[in-house]
Order: sequence, then structure tokens, then C-alpha cells
Amino acid sequence: MEKAMTTGLQLFSTMGSNETLKLSLDKIDIPAPKSEEIVIRIEASPINPTDLASMFGPADLTTLRNEQGEDSTELLADIPSKLMRMVKSRIDSPLATGSEGAGVVIEAGDSPEAQALIGKVVSVATGGHHGQYCCVDYSLVNPMPEGITPEQAASAFVNPMTALGLVETMHREGHKALVNTAAASNLGIMLNRICQADSIDIVNIVRKPEQEEILKEIGAQYIVNSSSETFRKDLFKALAETGATIAFDAIGGGKLGYEILACMEQVAASQMTSYNHYGSSVKKQLYTYGRLDLRPTVINAGLGFAWNVGGWLLFNFLADTDSETIQRMYKRVADEITTTFASHYAKKISLEDAISVNVVAEYGRMATGEKYLILPHSQKIRSSQVQNCLK
Repeated sequence: MEKAMTTGLQLFSTMGSNETLKLSLDKIDIPAPKSEEIVIRIEASPINPTDLASMFGPADLTTLRNEQGEDSTELLADIPSKLMRMVKSRIDSPLATGSEGAGVVIEAGDSPEAQALIGKVVSVATGGHHGQYCCVDYSLVNPMPEGITPEQAASAFVNPMTALGLVETMHREGHKALVNTAAASNLGIMLNRICQADSIDIVNIVRKPEQEEILKEIGAQYIVNSSSETFRKDLFKALAETGATIAFDAIGGGKLGYEILACMEQVAASQMTSYNHYGSSVKKQLYTYGRLDLRPTVINAGLGFAWNVGGWLLFNFLADTDSETIQRMYKRVADEITTTFASHYAKKISLEDAISVNVVAEYGRMATGEKYLILPHSQKIRSSQVQNCLK
């Protein structure tokens, strides 16, 4: 078994007091593991939307530059002065990026539990996983079944646990079916697989015909295109047939969330046997769990008075969930990591590529179905090769 390295490369994001974002690739020391700790050689780590927020914050990506040339270990961008208040707590404090990843345990402390993981592939989500190594407590990882590779396990936490958490929330709050937006994403596909396996109706909202086709290919029954002229009519029909009264919105900004709630109220009102000035008594819930659209969220009138809007965050959900449920969720993810929770990536890149202007211009778009995977120990791909691969 490989002996742990004493140093490794790690990607850091720094919001400078000079109104400049700096993404840098720096060497860090890897500590020797304590009794219950393990050292993981990170082999794969995705770039999730939440990672993009940590990496770039409010920086203007049109100003990205490698000032020292193509082989620079720093990427810079300007932060608009009026937006510096958004990163006040981060100013001049480097933040290690990468919310999750997977790799092989190469060293462990002397506790039996830690020692038992040596040589195992594990997923980890303690933060700072856009790097080559990490040292964590053994209890914070999810061991994968024999034969699973780090690339297969790289996205075993954020999307799978979020998808399962949304379904758990639906059950916990007494709803029988759900709505999801940006539904052709990796997470949306996982959510559909869960709902199909668990016999739960799900209404999928997308905005492009090609995204409709992605969902049709995996057997999704209810697919609604928000860019269609018949969107409200199609959504009403899907909600009426499924009885969905809870929606999870990854878009965040604009009026889409309102339109979902309005259609839910229209369905409920159409089933009322007597008039009520205050609308239906059917409970309707909208949760925002992403901000793909950074505009303000618009909620208009016409929803009755039996509705709620809130934010949904995986870590808050886990903090409010018993350990037995969490362990059950972890086990399902591990057992179904190549089926229900399989992830797909548009491109695999190195740490050096992750701070290349040309590559960032691609993965920074947050386009549905175009997630990137960092392989921390791979060699840099020249910019021209990356561009060719992306065409």
C-alpha cells in the first residue's frame, strides 16, 4: 500500500481586499493520521454548482486571466466593488475548494476501524477535495462496495443525498408526489430513478426539448417544458394527475416557483365544492434548493393562503434527521452507486486545467448535464486539446 505523502496540491479560492479573486494551486502539508483518522489519496472530485459559488463568488468571469501565461498556477478575476460586501467574511482568507470526492485510503491511525479501511475506496464530503490528499476521521467517509472505482464514487454525497433528502422531506411533510425543476441534471435523473423505484409520481420541469428527451429515455412520465407556449396548461394537467403539492426548485430566481404554486392552487380550487374567498385549504410547499438564476425570486398574488416558501439545504436537513435514517441513506447510495446514483461528466480535467481561462469558461456556465470531474493526479491537458474535446 502506498505510503502517505507529506505534501500535496490543493486548489484555493481567495477574495482579495484588492477586489480581485485569486484561484491558486498551492502545496499543503498532509498531517500524519491520529488514532481514528485516515489519509485518502483523492482520485476524483466533481465541480458542483455549490463549488462554483465557493470558487468564484461574485467575481466577474468575463475578466478571467492567467497573468503569468498558460502555465500559471494562479487564475485572477475582478470583483465588482459593490459586491465585495457579499464576501466580507472571506476577504484575504484562502478557502480550500471541493465539496466532495473519492479516493483510496493509503494510511490510517491505530484504531481498528481506521485500519480496516486501508486500501478501500471511500467517498468523502468534508470539504477541500479539489486536492490530492486529505486526512479525516474514519467515521466521516462512506466505504464503497468492492470493485467500485473512485470516479464512480466521486459524486456519492451531494447529489445522491440531496435526491434522497428531497424524497424524505416529501414523506415527512405528508405530500404524496413532487415537482422538480432543472430536472434533466445529474441530480434530477437520480431523483427520477428513486421515484420510479419507490412508486412516487414526479413532475419534471425543463426548459429545452433536448432535456425532455433525456428524461424520456429514462422513463420519466411527467415532463413539462417551461419555454413552451402551453407550459401552464401542461403543468396544470401534470399536477392534477399526480396530486403533487410540494416542489423543489433549483432555479431560484424569477417567477417559475410562483407559477408552480399558482398551478397547484388552480388544481386545488378546481376541486373545491364551495366557494372560499381565501382560496383552497390544500397545503402547498415550495422549497428553493439552488440558485441557477441569480435574479430575485418573484411571488405574486393568487395563491390562496395555504402555501409556504422556504430554502432547502442538504446539511440543514441532515442536522435535523436521525442517525438511523442517515445511515440508511448512505447504504442505499453505496449499494446503488452504479445504477440509481450513477453520475456522468462532460469532461475530466486536471487541477491545473481547473485554473485555465479556457477551461473555466466552459465549466463555469453551470449548464445542465455538463458537470466536470477533476482528477487531481492527472496531467494537464493543453488548452487547445481541451477546446477540441469540447466541440
